[in-house]
Formats: sequence, structure tokens, C-alpha cells
Amino acid sequence: MRIGVLTSGGDAPGLNAVIRGAVLNGERHYGMTFVGIRDGWRGLVDADFQTLARADVKGIGKLGGTILGSSRTNPFEGNGGIDRINQVMTEAEMDGLLVIGGEGTLAAANRLSEAGINIVGVPKTVDNDLSATDYTFGFDTAVNVATEAMDRLRTTGDSHHRCMVAEVMGRHVGWIALHSGMAAGAHVILIPERKTSLDEIVGWVTSAFERGRAPLVCVAEGFLLDTMDDAHSERGLDAFGRPRLGGIGEKLAPLIEEATGIETRATTLGHIQRGGTPSAFDRVLATRFGMNATRAISEGNWGSLVALRGTDIVNTSFESALGQLKTVPDERWSEAALLFG
Repeated sequence: MRIGVLTSGGDAPGLNAVIRGAVLNGERHYGMTFVGIRDGWRGLVDADFQTLARADVKGIGKLGGTILGSSRTNPFEGNGGIDRINQVMTEAEMDGLLVIGGEGTLAAANRLSEAGINIVGVPKTVDNDLSATDYTFGFDTAVNVATEAMDRLRTTGDSHHRCMVAEVMGRHVGWIALHSGMAAGAHVILIPERKTSLDEIVGWVTSAFERGRAPLVCVAEGFLLDTMDDAHSERGLDAFGRPRLGGIGEKLAPLIEEATGIETRATTLGHIQRGGTPSAFDRVLATRFGMNATRAISEGNWGSLVALRGTDIVNTSFESALGQLKTVPDERWSEAALLFG
């Protein structure tokens, strides 16, 4: 059996570990061969391939990014479409696809699967917002990076008696902000799921400052003040027509300083959260995803997605990952809020 492998959408630490786990397990136990598809769906539409054998995945489990490259190409636009993809797969003698990506990638994979193309998916997003799986690889690494950054911000904040605002990723959900904020001991955690007033924020900041602390505010990029209708965006639209978020930390800092009189500085962590080497947790989870994806292929479970439930890797449907994001429950935010101020 000959399987094409692609990584699509935003990169995440652990992508290479998925590729390695799939190739090693597929070659060893199921006699599969693999074709690397460059730059996501673009490479499939353009028939841009590379070799992907055991020698090609040697030692890549610890590397960040993806050796196959990625893009945000829509496989149904331009020269793409069902007929073109069927043609490319036939000419390359591919029996199926292993697709690694987030919600947009999995939505495209589901559409192709419904059209009769053999596909197994692996969920990927640093935001941890796919409802099909308890955790996605890349999330743990992003939390660790954000936590270390805030640990560093606290020392400079302490030195100058400043309030420090750290902006982390999280377009629609606040999992990174919640976990990293709690780990770093943030005095305020602001997430997209809960609009918060400036008065509340000022109250927490002031309380921490009056106790002799340098206040630390952790804010997700998609957070909205209760006076805002849309998330803060000042960088136009992305390839899918969505606003490019970022800058809410810089917007909040002067408001906090003006209301409290405390010197306030903002830092946007941005893409450093998704770069670099994956954590041990993400390496293990990603490897297990890759290995179990090839098991699903060997069993003919086309149109399925591997997912983590508890400590087990299971197979589920593409639909389970689409349509409804896994948001932070109110009780989890309230739990964190006990530590504010």
C-alpha cells in the first residue's frame, strides 16, 4: 500500500514526530510505502513530492516545524478539485492519504473523503480547540514556551515595579492563556470565552500591586473587553478572509496604566509559541498519533481521525472535529480566577 503524507495549515511542534511514527510503523508492521507531499494541499494539486522512507525520517522526532513544509492552500481552488486530486493520486500510484492538520485542513479532508478519496486524519493545533480530542500535540509546547516567557517578564516587572501584559495565542479559545497563566502565577487571565470589563481588570491589577507584587496579565489574542464587538485586529485578513489577530496586549497596557498609575508594558509572544523543539509530551503524543494513523489505514478505517481520549488513542469521525470548537468551560476559568489579584 502506497500512502501520501501531507502537513497543512499552521505549523506545530510535533509534526515531524507524527511523520516519523507513521513511516516507521507503516513500513515495519504493514509493509506500506510513503510519498511525502510538499507544502500541504498545494503539493498534492501540483504533484510536488519527495521521498519519505525510514532513512528520511531518521532523528526528526525532536525537530520543530515540518520536513514536508506547509501552506494554507485550499485544494478546491485554482487548479485543484476532486478530479485533479484523483488524477494526481492515480499517476503517483497512491492508495490513500494521511493528512495532518487543524480544523480547516480536516474540513477539506472530510469533503474529499465524502467524494470517495481514501483519507485518514491526524488532528493538529497549538490552540487545543478541536473537540474530537482531549489534547492536540503542539499545545503543551506552546504552553511551556509562554510560561517560560512570563517567568522572565515577572523578573523584569519585579525589578521596575511594573505591570507586565503578555499576549499569547488563542483566536477563539483561551486554553494556552489559561494553562500558561496559571503556571506562571498570572494575577489576571483574559480569554475569548469571557468578556471582561476594564474595571475588573484594574481591580485585580491594583490588588496585586497593593500587596507589593508586580502585576502580570496574561491575555489571549482573541480576548474582547465588554465594550468590544470584535477581536482586536490591525493587520488585515489572512488567506481565508479571517482577521489577523494580535495587538490586544498593546491596547490594554495604556488603558491599565492610565487607570492605575502603574507603569505598564506589553509583550506579544506571537509565533515563538509554535516554533522550536517539541516538549516530551508532544513528542510522545505525536508519535502515537502517527503510529495509530497507519494502524487505522491498515484496517481500512478510511474517513476517520485519530484522537486522544484519556490516555488511549481512538478512531473517530472527521465530523467530531468540525463545527464546534472545544472552548474553556466557565468552571475552569472560575477556578483560575480564584488566584487573581
